[in-house]
Amino acid sequence: MKNYSRRAFQRKVGEGMLAASLGVSLANDLGISTAYAEEGNSSQSLSFGKLEPLVALMEETPPDKLQRIAAKKLKAGEVDLSDLMRAAALANARSFGGADYIGMHTLMAMKPTMLMAQQMPSERAPLVVLKILHRNSGQIQSSSSKGEMMHPVSPAELPANSDTAELLNQAVHEKDRKKAEGILAAIATKSPDEAFNDLLETIEESTSVHNVVFAHRSWEVLDFVGKEHAATMLRQSLRRFTNLEKRGNNFNEPKLKLLPKLLDEYGLFDRPLGENKASDERMKEMSEAIFSSTPEQSAAAVAAALKEGISPDHVGEAISLAANQLVLRDVGRVRENPNPDKELGSIHGDSIGVHASDSANAWRNMAKISNDKNRIACLILGAYQATYDRISRGGDFLEWKARPPAEELAKVKSDDPAKLLAQLDGVIRDGDQEQACAITRKYGDLGHPERPLLDILLKYAVSEDGALHGEKYYITTTTDFRDTRPALRWNHLVGLARVTASEAGLTANGYDDACKLLGVKA
Repeated sequence: MKNYSRRAFQRKVGEGMLAASLGVSLANDLGISTAYAEEGNSSQSLSFGKLEPLVALMEETPPDKLQRIAAKKLKAGEVDLSDLMRAAALANARSFGGADYIGMHTLMAMKPTMLMAQQMPSERAPLVVLKILHRNSGQIQSSSSKGEMMHPVSPAELPANSDTAELLNQAVHEKDRKKAEGILAAIATKSPDEAFNDLLETIEESTSVHNVVFAHRSWEVLDFVGKEHAATMLRQSLRRFTNLEKRGNNFNEPKLKLLPKLLDEYGLFDRPLGENKASDERMKEMSEAIFSSTPEQSAAAVAAALKEGISPDHVGEAISLAANQLVLRDVGRVRENPNPDKELGSIHGDSIGVHASDSANAWRNMAKISNDKNRIACLILGAYQATYDRISRGGDFLEWKARPPAEELAKVKSDDPAKLLAQLDGVIRDGDQEQACAITRKYGDLGHPERPLLDILLKYAVSEDGALHGEKYYITTTTDFRDTRPALRWNHLVGLARVTASEAGLTANGYDDACKLLGVKA
């Protein structure tokens, strides 16, 4: 007989045996042993089928021990990196339901983690995965709730030909989480993509960075978790919005007043979206307008560009370039921090620029995968938020100059790519943000290939703590680099080099042990 843990045993007794006695089809219809039984009944638990033993392992194993077990399973070929991350994401969702700050940031790092692993040599690729497993397990083990935050929920009966996005949004405003989750489960059962688009109309009402980026990254993890778990992953955002509504602090001014005004004024629903390419000069003009205007003016500038027929992808490019300016111009942390991970002058973690860049990246990429209605809304609100971030969190960004200044560039004497890369590695280790920016700028201006430079930045994104944002920001900037025109794209890597130098010096928990387990150099 298998040796089940207490939680797994309760799950088998409470769900599995009953499901077996009823038959799989009827059990699923009744919402037993699926993601769709009644919320709030602690006798029922979300169950993830064949993945359940691995998910339970993630929840119940201390981080150091989990790393040893995971490394052993990888070496034996019992699992691959996708299996581990799939189970970690589901364990995170079931344990936190989007309600835990560190848990939420850990989930947002999971798709970036998989993308980073794909860029690494096969013998080192597990390092970043083991690092995230350590963080995820550690937070689950230390969480005050010490239990499951999300339980199964039944799909609601939806009226025929109903506006499901409106039904979902109305349930959130009614502060009825059970009703909202039932509606979302019903939509997701029919179409995960439709569920995401319907949820986006609620996300657009609260444009703060965590709400937007969490929704984006929760959808992205379905690439390895599987769209059959769309309801589980998307419910987390829905729960966040219902809780915001209950607290009365859902920020919806842009969506409820400004957005309808702009849609009407520029007639954006009266014409198909354009495919016109913006010239380099037009791109600079758009990004400067978004960076330097008021939030309302930025939103109007994007509406005007869309009316002009500028491609939505090019509008998203301008928004990301504007947000990147906050990284390049930030003077850094000006107050003492009680923790050692964010010293005076640091800009990693939850800095204005990192947050704004992650938010712009989320709006930009959600626009790419949504319907036309949401694509327009994402771009207008993304521009609004980028400018709002510049203003709302303080600082004189319009007066501060973008890095690197001429005097720092003048210190970089070599043109040789190998020497430049060695110098970059050295200044990052020394925490020299200014020279990290200058070397990266010169390397790019000389036309050297980006991959060797990215490998240096990736190394630190894997090894360093990053104050919960390292993995996510690495992927934000490298994907923005990929999706930006050659004349302007190096701004993103200059920003990444600066943040990398800022976070260098604080090795992530579990990283050294992971290196030993894999037999690779730290």
